[in-house]
Amino acid sequence: MTKDISGRFKKARDLFPHAGKIVYFNSASSGPFCTPVHDAVRASLDQRLAAERDDSHQAFVVAEKLRGDYAKLIGAPKRTVGLGMNTSFALNLAAYGLPLKRGDEVLLSDVEFPALPYVWRAATESRGLRLRYLKSKNRFFNIDELQKQIGKRTKVLALSYVQFFNGFKNDLKTISAICKEHGIYLIIDGIQGMGVEPINVRKLGIDVFTAGCHKWLLAPQGCSFFYVSDEVRDRIVPPFMSWLGVDWKGNFSDLFYYDRDLFDSSRRFEMGFSSTLNLMGMTASVKLFQDLGIAGIQRHNHTLLDRLAEYIKGSSKYRITSSMEPKHRSSILTFTTTDESKNAVATLHRRILDDKIILVNREGSIRVSVHLFNDKSDIDRLIAVLDR
Repeated sequence: MTKDISGRFKKARDLFPHAGKIVYFNSASSGPFCTPVHDAVRASLDQRLAAERDDSHQAFVVAEKLRGDYAKLIGAPKRTVGLGMNTSFALNLAAYGLPLKRGDEVLLSDVEFPALPYVWRAATESRGLRLRYLKSKNRFFNIDELQKQIGKRTKVLALSYVQFFNGFKNDLKTISAICKEHGIYLIIDGIQGMGVEPINVRKLGIDVFTAGCHKWLLAPQGCSFFYVSDEVRDRIVPPFMSWLGVDWKGNFSDLFYYDRDLFDSSRRFEMGFSSTLNLMGMTASVKLFQDLGIAGIQRHNHTLLDRLAEYIKGSSKYRITSSMEPKHRSSILTFTTTDESKNAVATLHRRILDDKIILVNREGSIRVSVHLFNDKSDIDRLIAVLDR
């Protein structure tokens, strides 16, 4: 069985032309294309270039399948999933569409990626809400602080599944239970965990979950999917609307009807026609996750990071800045140098890049984001650079 799993990951690695030349540890920023994604996008371009037929309806067919594909990956019914253009799309849907009253309170972590603070800052200012930041502990989300700060007017907690700068995976099971106890909407930015850390949004009681597909999901930029729970969908007043948010029963030959009902699904929130190029790329990339399974990808990634972590723990030159607690680990591992001079981390980062190992410097740490196309040789190449 182990050999079979290893073989499947080897076949997946072979689909990425960069592998074996470039060591790519930067899917937390933007995932590389595999050959099937490249070919699918190019085939769509060629089809439009030829203009031999009307292919506009193909997008509807592909989009419908993708809703189901992503729904299965997060343990949700297809009716709860819609397609967007980025993570912020559904964050705005929640921020401006949830039934909140003036004076209601929104909680955020004080170590969040800017997507959440800027969306909610604008929404709270325009809607007369109150925005508060929860103090983290050692730059990790602090559940004790959450429980301490919940008040009578607290109505929303917006949080990342995995934190971008140190890979801290939040304990959504515990957090969701707290939110349900207090009647708080739980809004999750899932982009840094989706595709590499298993999640079941229904079992976790998440109200809105959103994830761009250009990072770990290895699809083109400018596409995403989102989940809105059955319990919350009808409470949201759409802050924007498209003519494709209503059910035309597939008949676009008779359009002089202005009283169609909204879709009884998350499709009602989608913003019109999707990019066919993106849809085709998404279709090609999602197959990798269906074939390998997200739990299998997680095991693969964590095993590789264990190899790196073992080296760092044994070195006097570096220290790990990620949490190594099993429930808080993710496919991101961060470390820094014990050299406290001003430009030490930046200098180390440049040295790693010079060896054609692609990763980033985030908040004073080197961020390594390992994915399904990486293998032991990639980790060993990084260790060789660090060991010089």
